[in-house]
Amino acid sequence: EVHLVESGGGLVQVGGSLRLSCAASGFSFDDFAIGWFRRAPGKEREGVSCISASDGTTVYGDPVKGRFTISSDNARSTMYLQMNSLKPEDTAHYYCAVLNIRVCNIATPLWVGSWGRGTQVTVSS
Repeated sequence: EVHLVESGGGLVQVGGSLRLSCAASGFSFDDFAIGWFRRAPGKEREGVSCISASDGTTVYGDPVKGRFTISSDNARSTMYLQMNSLKPEDTAHYYCAVLNIRVCNIATPLWVGSWGRGTQVTVSS
């Protein structure tokens, strides 16, 4: 059974940084793409970033390119999201996800096989 547990969220000022972690179990990072999605109040869930299982390629949503960095420690089955230069519009509930495919696709949440419960990130201005 897949388990995903996020941590690292919190309240931060504009321009600050946070690092989210996702502890995973029940599957191998070598077999499925893993990533982060977020949902802001009143908005649809959107893809933030992803790492492909096929070749480790990373992808980012346009709003976070150049500010966020995704990484993984396969030996510890843990994924990270380093978030820098945070903006108020980054305020959202962030979810760890494992996709049903090896190659990233964060254009839609339909490829996600399992979700974590999420962690809240709030950026104050």
